Amino acid sequence: MSVGLDPPRAAARAGSPPGGILGILERMLGAVNRAMLFIGMITLVVASFVLTYSVFSRYLFRAATDWQDEVAVFCIVGAVFLCGAWVQAQRGHVGIEAIVSILPPRANRIRKILVDLMSLAFCAFFAWKSWTLFHEAWRDKMTTSSTFSPPLTIPYGLMAVGMTLLVVQLLLQSALALFDSRSVRK
Repeated sequence: MSVGLDPPRAAARAGSPPGGILGILERMLGAVNRAMLFIGMITLVVASFVLTYSVFSRYLFRAATDWQDEVAVFCIVGAVFLCGAWVQAQRGHVGIEAIVSILPPRANRIRKILVDLMSLAFCAFFAWKSWTLFHEAWRDKMTTSSTFSPPLTIPYGLMAVGMTLLVVQLLLQSALALFDSRSVRK
């Protein structure tokens, strides 16, 4: 029994990738997820440089760091939300495996599908709320309350896009799981 992160590829679906529309969608979403992963890596590096610069400029030059803090936060928000679908595709989210070792394979398959569907419902609601926040920020031209005052459409847009990608990933995984479970019964 293990508790914690599954190795990224070990948790992936066994067997060859499906053909047809689900296979095409899986490959397309995989390409989008890899692009978001690359963007996320870049934004984390940018955030680390900005925060390092912020510390040195504040310490050495007593400079104000309004823009540095917000740029770093926006970069981190982007990295976290844009990479969420990639992490889900790897089944890399933290999971407790105690139940998996007790249940029979068929019950585990059903449990996995149910958990994916519940996650899908929550993430769909979160994505919808993120898009409404983005729309309100866009319509009302909302900005942060700092002197730098960047538009709130940036973090809300990143959050909305990331959650939408996560919803698409969960939809695809649910469809693949249902397709796989039907083929197992035949």
